[in-house]
Amino acid sequence: MLIFIIQRSMQAIIVMLFVSFVSFGLFQFIGDPVSNLASIHSTVKEREEIRDKLGLNKPFYSQYFNYIKNILNGDFGKSYKFRKPVIDLITEYAPATIELSIIAALLSLIIGIPTGVYTGIKPNSFLTHLLMFFSLTGVSIPSFLLGILFIYLFSVTLNWLPSFGRGEVVDIGFWQTGLLTVSGLKALILPSITLCLFQLTLVMRLVRSEMLEILRTDYIKFAFARGLKSSSIYFVHALKNALIPVITISGLQLGTIIAFAVVTETVFQWPGLGLLFIQAISFADMPVVATYLLVVAGLFVTINLIVDILYYLIDPRLRTNNNLI
Repeated sequence: MLIFIIQRSMQAIIVMLFVSFVSFGLFQFIGDPVSNLASIHSTVKEREEIRDKLGLNKPFYSQYFNYIKNILNGDFGKSYKFRKPVIDLITEYAPATIELSIIAALLSLIIGIPTGVYTGIKPNSFLTHLLMFFSLTGVSIPSFLLGILFIYLFSVTLNWLPSFGRGEVVDIGFWQTGLLTVSGLKALILPSITLCLFQLTLVMRLVRSEMLEILRTDYIKFAFARGLKSSSIYFVHALKNALIPVITISGLQLGTIIAFAVVTETVFQWPGLGLLFIQAISFADMPVVATYLLVVAGLFVTINLIVDILYYLIDPRLRTNNNLI
């Protein structure tokens, strides 16, 4: 197990180096920050002084080497737009995105797994056909359009829920949370549902297909022949095996939710990393863009490692292989 973790950690380092190179290479293509930093009345000489101060006149390899060296020292640069360290911005905006993403992921699992089990056990019932219809609808409608429809229905028409923002937040040390206030919980409802629908339908369909396949296997038929309780067969023997691929999908989708919460956060003006990323791109705030990509890559790498460890704990067949390769 330890050897496996060390191997994956080495692979993670290689992946992070590659992502850092790609994200730093974006500096050359997403725009010229000097145009945003300098005033319209700046002379060519003043613009060159700004460029020289930012180190943009140095060769690419020299800029990249300094970039990596600074990261290893915990310095992710300073935002051009906000004029403050990037790590402070990430720390400030990350709680909103993490809370939104975790709630969306939990909703998708809490709703997706039971509905997937039900539709697998009773594939021909009316409720199953209804759930499959809604799941197809949830996958087909783009998240930005779904968010706009939710805002129109629940905020504009019914005036039940807020249409933007995070509501009132409470400071718990360095963490700001809206889960402890009524307005914060109300503000979380629409964006979390919008963000979770795609993964919810994915989890439901995956659990359904796995249950349909597992229920046709010989050991399940033998369990019924022995007279075991149906609930035990469905929720212990069948579901345990059906959850193995669900863990992979759910883990990767959590990283995807965090990475692609950009659209949802923009629609609902949710003050998270996605909104910060959009603002950084529009301003050509390259340190923020690069750090955001590194953070997302780090999340994917970490989640992949956790998923592999959960595989090891859930599937006993993997524990028979001491090398776990």
